[in-house]
Amino acid sequence: MSSPLHQRLQAELARREAAGTRRRLPAPPAPGLVDFSSNDYLGLSQHPQVRAAVQATAHAPAGSTGSRLLTGNSAAAEALESHLARFHRAKAALLFNSGYAANLGFFAAVPKRGDTILYDETSHASVKDGIRGSFATAWSFRHNDVADLRRKLARATGSVFVAVEALYSMDGDVAPLAELADFCQEQGLYLVVDEAHTNGLYGPRGEGLVTELGLEDAVFARILTFGKALGSQGAAVAGPAVLRDYLLSFSRPFIYTTALPPLTVAALTAAYELLPDLGPERARLFALSDYLKARLNSVPGLHVPAESHVIHPVFFTSTPGPAHVRAVAVAAQAAGFDVRAIVSPTVPVGTERLRLIIHSYNLEAEIDGLAEVLASATA
Repeated sequence: MSSPLHQRLQAELARREAAGTRRRLPAPPAPGLVDFSSNDYLGLSQHPQVRAAVQATAHAPAGSTGSRLLTGNSAAAEALESHLARFHRAKAALLFNSGYAANLGFFAAVPKRGDTILYDETSHASVKDGIRGSFATAWSFRHNDVADLRRKLARATGSVFVAVEALYSMDGDVAPLAELADFCQEQGLYLVVDEAHTNGLYGPRGEGLVTELGLEDAVFARILTFGKALGSQGAAVAGPAVLRDYLLSFSRPFIYTTALPPLTVAALTAAYELLPDLGPERARLFALSDYLKARLNSVPGLHVPAESHVIHPVFFTSTPGPAHVRAVAVAAQAAGFDVRAIVSPTVPVGTERLRLIIHSYNLEAEIDGLAEVLASATA
């Protein structure tokens, strides 16, 4: 006989199943699928120079053997952090094992009781989970709405942190960073920018959107994730030297976890060496992004917001629900295109969508082929 806990868990799964929102691991992508889904924007996970760096480190231990504060530190990790600080024009940087861990580690450690966190309502789950781990008071403000942020500020106390993403992972639109930076400087607030989806893509050498806009001195902390354009894993928090020292002593996701392995540090070091010379790839990616928006917006029944960049949500004008969106994704996969459905609870009910990601290695002909498949699947 199952216990009450077993019954409760099964009942919750059954409710998700009935709503069409139960999660399951997808099958691994079939060989030869055209990639419109991965975060490997610049193809660096397969770049010969990155792979050569990994192979050259094959003699190293397979793991780091411990946390950075015990046996897991290395000269290579410290050299990478120094390079990150210089490259991103920050005073210091500290490595984390993922963007999720970096957001969790920052927000649960730095804002304290009596402080306030004001965060964009569409912020990533890792930001919200970090906020839950903090004793600070927190309120959301309407997406990209500085006027609403100003209204929420009236209730704030202590040190006030404003949390935004440079580019939002589900809608693909960018934050009004210049306006936010001016407002935060005017009010004495601490702006925290998650550059997960802009690191490597924006800026003259791929330094990110904050650098492209010249806002390094106006941003207190940047979360720089490596699982997207860098084609690897891990993240760093970049900011003042005192922030690095503080996180090293107080951030539990940094202190109590095994460090990144030597092979990952080598891959990241090689990827960062490549970034300054990838201007043509970045330009091509943005040109393809514009082409995809124009092409899919010509398909009846589909809508791609004009303000999306790199990440493109494809909405259905009929609001068909999760089952239909999943069926369209399956049809695209059967036709040779790696396309994924995004449904509740990742996005609000009624906003189910396909999520397409453009890469520097995609082709206009591939976009044309996908548009034809989606037109047939939604007719």
